[in-house]
Amino acid sequence: MNCTELSQCIELYGKAIYSFCWQLTKNQSDADDLYQETFLKATELRQRIDPDGNPKGFLFSITLRLWKDRRRKLARRQRIAPTEALSEETDCVCTDELTPEEIVLSHELCEWVWRAADNLPERYRVPLYLYYTADLSVEQIASALHIPQGTVKSRLHHARKAMKQDLEARQYERA
Repeated sequence: MNCTELSQCIELYGKAIYSFCWQLTKNQSDADDLYQETFLKATELRQRIDPDGNPKGFLFSITLRLWKDRRRKLARRQRIAPTEALSEETDCVCTDELTPEEIVLSHELCEWVWRAADNLPERYRVPLYLYYTADLSVEQIASALHIPQGTVKSRLHHARKAMKQDLEARQYERA
């Protein structure tokens, strides 16, 4: 893949990659850094990207690998010198004209869904994010994660089932 084709990939998939970076990091500055690292690495590996194959999946696999490496490094540093993590609240965007009560309920529901997704083990959370936020197909996810398509389908099923149970439990506690 040459530089022009890579630029086209960035234009086509940049927003989806950034959204995925944000889903993984839950922090704008970390998402920005991961996004930039992804495309720097893609520039280095542009000869290995097949434009007729699955360039979107390849870019997502680069992002995921970089994120895992970063997490591993942070975990090692935390064992050596622990620091407190800052938490950021997630905002859900309401596009409809809603009453204040509906807005509060909508934000609460969004928070529940994000928490349920965040509570999933990584093996279920990553395919779920790739499927729903990055709009990748099961085949593309399998290619990006280097696992069989059946495994992706199974992990998506287990993730949905776990989230449903979590959300139903929250709903029951609320009532």
